[in-house]
Amino acid sequence: MNGVAAQRPSMGSLPDIITPDATSGATPESLCRWMDHEGVAIRSRLHCAGALLFRGFGFSELPDFENFTARFAGTLTTYLGGASKRTHVEGKVFTSTDTAAQFTINQHHEGAYMSQMPGIVGFFCREPAAVGGQTPLADSRRVLDRLPAELTACFERLGLQYINNLPNRFGLGKSWQAQFQTEKEEVVEEILRAEGYEFAWKADGSLRTTIRCPAIGIHPRTGERAWIAQADHWHPSGLETVVRARMAQVLPETEFPMNVTYGDGTEMEEKDLIAIRAAIHAETVQFDWQAGDVLICDNYLVSHGRRPYKGERKVFVALG
Repeated sequence: MNGVAAQRPSMGSLPDIITPDATSGATPESLCRWMDHEGVAIRSRLHCAGALLFRGFGFSELPDFENFTARFAGTLTTYLGGASKRTHVEGKVFTSTDTAAQFTINQHHEGAYMSQMPGIVGFFCREPAAVGGQTPLADSRRVLDRLPAELTACFERLGLQYINNLPNRFGLGKSWQAQFQTEKEEVVEEILRAEGYEFAWKADGSLRTTIRCPAIGIHPRTGERAWIAQADHWHPSGLETVVRARMAQVLPETEFPMNVTYGDGTEMEEKDLIAIRAAIHAETVQFDWQAGDVLICDNYLVSHGRRPYKGERKVFVALG
């Protein structure tokens, strides 16, 4: 294995690509054995780069991907409470997203709107799209470095408040039954109280939740600071223009499926969102998927998104 770099990778080097050699072997089984022996060095390499792409190891089966991702994450989790639409496939593996192919998914850190977001996000590409479909990455340490100091201080002081309007079975966005994987209101309430949400049931049986979360994350092992906020992703201005206009015809923006404010409940200022998007855009890079690729992301350090695509695209995810 190549030695671990002593500093962050340069712009454009994401992800750090690892290919087979005499020590790693060229199969999922040999890669797992290598990880068992060299785990400390490989995890250090992940913390340095933010994302590792394992290419050429012959991944084709979901259990192999799940098993390998667990070596980074320890315990893999379900997607209970997750706001995106995705489908459980098997074990702890899900589709990466069920969002229609023509839409862009903005850069985000998985579960940054939760009381405890995952530390590891693993992706497995079984079949790349014919056109597009990349998973862009951005080093959020560098994003934070680009933001104006006064903006950083504001978000560090106030944090963010994420708002989720969940329909009862059918409607715009993910239903509360799908998000919390239950039909019982009392079970949902128990989850929400345990996770520190505020919530209210509406007359039509739909649910509104709010939670206050930090905008700047502190890496639990390295202590590095990174921009983990999903302000630009959850705010209505992050929607494609046509989608936002159509939704506004039937709902006020305060009732959109997802919204966000400053942590004190005041509305976001457009200038702040412009600055955030500019910093993220400047640090976003992408690569083209190849069949059998496995990408491991440190969810505190690197955000991900998805480009529109044509043709079949089979990319799966595991969280831990």
